Amino acid sequence: MKVRPFEQIVDEYGPMVLRVCRAVLGPADADDAWSETFLAALRAYPELAEDANVEAWLVTIAHRKAIDVTRAAARRPVVVERLPERTSTTGRPEDWDGDLWAALGALPTKQRTAVAYHYLAGLPYAEIAAITGGSAAAARRAAADGIKTLRATYQHATSAGR
Repeated sequence: MKVRPFEQIVDEYGPMVLRVCRAVLGPADADDAWSETFLAALRAYPELAEDANVEAWLVTIAHRKAIDVTRAAARRPVVVERLPERTSTTGRPEDWDGDLWAALGALPTKQRTAVAYHYLAGLPYAEIAAITGGSAAAARRAAADGIKTLRATYQHATSAGR
């Protein structure tokens, strides 16, 4: 089997990895994590097994980069308590709804990552468990709990006109 050019990997999986990074980290840190994911993947790509699941491999790298971003953010000083949410000025349809991010951001980390990896990246629960640790049943439960909470909180926020 001939190895695909890395550019094809970026074209095919780039949008999915960006959605996962946005869901796990939020819109502010997602672009940096996406870039770091593909830089690390580019370095490791020549050694990737031919039969490897590229999608799961990239989500694993994105997960580790998200952890790095979260740890780095925890070490940075906070200048103000909270910045106000601003609407996007780019006009891009893929920009995130602030209320949706607020609802996602309020989920516990395990639930948020399980929701992102399963519903945005399309990974099966067994692969989510391999990435995040734990069992497939625990990943399934975290995703179900996260979706249940999102249905309640996001629907409530949008119906209340916020």
